[in-house]
Amino acid sequence: MLVSYKWLQDLVDLDVTAFELAEKMSVTGIEVEGVTSPAEGLKKIVVGEVVSCEAVPETHLYRCQVDVGEEELRQIVCGAPNIKAGIKVIVALPGARIADNYKIKKGKIRGLESLGMICSLQELGIPASVVPKEYADGIYYLPEEAVPGGSVFPYLDLDDQIVELAITPNRADALSMRGVAYETAAIYDKEVHFPSKILSETQKRTEEVVAVSVASDKVLTYKARVVENVTVAPSPQWLQNLLMNAGIRPINNIVDITNYILLYFGQPMHAFDIDKLGSKDIVARDAHAGESLITLDGQERSLISDDVVIAAGDRPVALGGVMGGMDTEIDSQSCNVLLEAAVFDAGAVRRTSSRLNLRSESSARFEKGINYATVGEALDFAAAMIAEIAGGTVLSGRAEAGSVPTDAVDVSSSLDYVNVRLGTELSYADVLSIFAKLGFAVSGDAEEFTVAVPRRRWDIRIQADLVEEIARIYGYDKLPTSLPETAGTVGELTKAQKLRRKIRNIAEGSGLSEIISYALTKPDKAVEFTVQPSRLTELMWPMSMERSALRQNMIAGMLDTVAYNAARKNTDIAIYEIGKIFEQKGSPKEGLPEERDSFAVAISGLIAPKDFQTQAFPVDFFYMKGIIETLAAKLDLSFDFVAYKELSSMHPGRTALILLNGETIGYLGQVHPRTAKRYDIPETYVAELDLSAVEAAVQPAKVFQDIVKFPSVSRDIALLLDKTVSHQEVLEAIQAAKVKYLSAVRLFDVYEGAHIESGKKSMAYSLSFQNPAANLTDDEVAKYMEKITEALIKATGAEIR
Repeated sequence: MLVSYKWLQDLVDLDVTAFELAEKMSVTGIEVEGVTSPAEGLKKIVVGEVVSCEAVPETHLYRCQVDVGEEELRQIVCGAPNIKAGIKVIVALPGARIADNYKIKKGKIRGLESLGMICSLQELGIPASVVPKEYADGIYYLPEEAVPGGSVFPYLDLDDQIVELAITPNRADALSMRGVAYETAAIYDKEVHFPSKILSETQKRTEEVVAVSVASDKVLTYKARVVENVTVAPSPQWLQNLLMNAGIRPINNIVDITNYILLYFGQPMHAFDIDKLGSKDIVARDAHAGESLITLDGQERSLISDDVVIAAGDRPVALGGVMGGMDTEIDSQSCNVLLEAAVFDAGAVRRTSSRLNLRSESSARFEKGINYATVGEALDFAAAMIAEIAGGTVLSGRAEAGSVPTDAVDVSSSLDYVNVRLGTELSYADVLSIFAKLGFAVSGDAEEFTVAVPRRRWDIRIQADLVEEIARIYGYDKLPTSLPETAGTVGELTKAQKLRRKIRNIAEGSGLSEIISYALTKPDKAVEFTVQPSRLTELMWPMSMERSALRQNMIAGMLDTVAYNAARKNTDIAIYEIGKIFEQKGSPKEGLPEERDSFAVAISGLIAPKDFQTQAFPVDFFYMKGIIETLAAKLDLSFDFVAYKELSSMHPGRTALILLNGETIGYLGQVHPRTAKRYDIPETYVAELDLSAVEAAVQPAKVFQDIVKFPSVSRDIALLLDKTVSHQEVLEAIQAAKVKYLSAVRLFDVYEGAHIESGKKSMAYSLSFQNPAANLTDDEVAKYMEKITEALIKATGAEIR
């Protein structure tokens, strides 16, 4: 909500600055995003009158003589298509600063001296989306009363200050100037001053022209007024300025008045050209399946039965609570106007606007709620404004159907309840004073009092809400800061939190740096590095296709980080991430994904750079495997690794599944060179683990055991094996021997080449044996080695070298 400080001062007598108000509102419950001035950064911008305008031959330019309040006219060369003599314009003099801190200088254009610049609104920093369409591609015409040489800021209200409020759903009453005025008055103990309009009506009754009815339970009430013989024209300058400062484009006086009412009352309104309706019967009903409507933005909308339409006869002419129809819009030829003010079901409006991706100022207010008590008042105010500004005559009475409660809502509480919740010692008089500032009537006494909450504060319904209001206005900074009494429980980390912290320590101890990547990505990247992809979870209306689907792996996002660094010549990368992935596999909630904790690593480049003593040491598969094995060792787990060739984004000869107790919990390996080229990254190795499975397998900390006092005995064994035999198969064969005192197995040599027959390789292992209760003898170790040798020959066909 963009609040004009000038407008707010008309409604409440304020003697503080906009910045002081913003700070005060922030500490009383309404967050303020900031305070800005449209004129900030602009200087030496004045009113000019174009005295003469001559076309420059063979160009699109015009040589203008402009009166800027000086003794002599200034020659300014202008290329705007709507420049002409006799108009008042915005002139930036030499030395002026316009939008983006651009400085205007004297210059020559096509050999013609130009002593300034005739500006458009966009060149003053006003967004193109709010500039009136007739001035969208040219300069802006100032009002006739503008005085040449004077500052343009007062004429355009650029000297106003705009307070931007971040309105939460529970304070939707502040989505109107009246709501903000009530809040400001309560903060500073002031009175509100709302202008009133005298509505003059003709003898002709509204019911003679239209008849309204409601045929949907999604429409609580529908009210209409008719204004005849209007003159559609641009709005007065003050109204255009007000709308532009609020972020709304001025259209014409009729439409601008409805938008003014939306800002002032928070009541969305719509104006129809009666002569285009084709029927006097106006019905608010559910849409029929298969119906369609072209809305004011020119888009054809296919409707479903959950939508609400306003129909003239049986023809839809507006999408209830969201946007009007193009066929009945107000244009320069319109003469007779039907004004609507209604209350639509918030859920229905939200579903329709979300389904159609059609958000509007009106739908935002209907979704959050509006003030039931001022629906009719807002309609009458708008009709009076149209009669005043557009010269129309208002027909007698309102055509209406349905009703909404307008009386105050009674909420009861007690002084004891308030003081216990706030920890204060407020008196009953204090409570009465606070509710008086809010404009709430109170009856009763300290034992039990009842507050009559006006309909403009529909967020207050229970006594806890009353306590919140008292705390806000009394001042959160005045509340006592004593700590609450505890129930004897002590906070501690959960098992998952402990595991995350331990993994962070292990990862960072291995030289990895933590990153955080987006959980939303492109649909193809969401499943690209996933071993078993599930159904995608995609956003209905993503902000961009780059962030449209929930990820099922974290590797794709990490590779984007690697690519970002590689593009900046930072090629030695070692990163990790702990985050969530999202799978739709038997989720307990139908249609919703299951969140799973995941741990991912990506490394690229050199482990150690080349220097005068050592050669460069690049990362490889085994370095990544070592990181994962270190993690397993620190967590007291045992991972198995099985070659895997089915993941197309990974190198088929350098990728392995990670198994824990026979179940696949992740994978590691090299990114396929083809994939690496697509990501524009160097040779990169990645790994990803399912932390949920790891957490389930991690055992409580073991009881300390004494270091074994008896020495271990080591024996080496060299095996001649087929090339197809893996290291894992050798380990499994050794373990199958079930040697009781075998404490460690270490591969220390792999050889292929000369002196080894084709298709064979040599693998050398060091085996360690240790008995915690006694010394091992040579005979015992020899028996163990014999048993292991037999197991190896049987399982792998090894030849002992």
